[in-house]
Amino acid sequence: MRFGDITAETERLILRQLRNDDYEAWLEGFTGRSDSQYRHDTGRMDMTECTEDWFEKLVEKHRQLAADDTAYIFFVFHKDGRHLGHVDFSTLEREEFQWARIGYAFHNQHWGNGYAAEAVTRALETGFRELGYHRIEAHINLDNPRSMKLAERAGMTFECTRKGFIYEFGEWTDNHVYCKNAEGE
Repeated sequence: MRFGDITAETERLILRQLRNDDYEAWLEGFTGRSDSQYRHDTGRMDMTECTEDWFEKLVEKHRQLAADDTAYIFFVFHKDGRHLGHVDFSTLEREEFQWARIGYAFHNQHWGNGYAAEAVTRALETGFRELGYHRIEAHINLDNPRSMKLAERAGMTFECTRKGFIYEFGEWTDNHVYCKNAEGE
């Protein structure tokens, strides 16, 4: 199955690959953001460079990442058409591991409605069933309790802390690892 054919739904949400005709909803999601609320919230962003031509290149880049089995980016839309954020999978290893990392980001104007937990929970199911992953991990900064709570609400469990794991913010940072294996494993 091609990634572009995968659509996941919940009662309120649709998760799918980005399409060229999503530009207006996508842009509105970003331009509607509130100021940053904490370190891991980018808040308002300058979107002046994000023209329709730029967006079409982004859509094509995401399609190529999926075709290469490098990354799968599910954009999360409310069924009323609003763009709420995204959930992504990065393939870490296939072969005997079938292992991926999950990431997520949601526009802060939509926080507090349960959309993120609903979308991440559904995305995990899709990652196991449609994308064939056996193990999915979230790598979370130690100072990001909101992300830890979201991972737990989506059914992931804390496994360990990896020291000096990811280079970001100009330094090697420690990360908590939350994980989930395919059902029945």
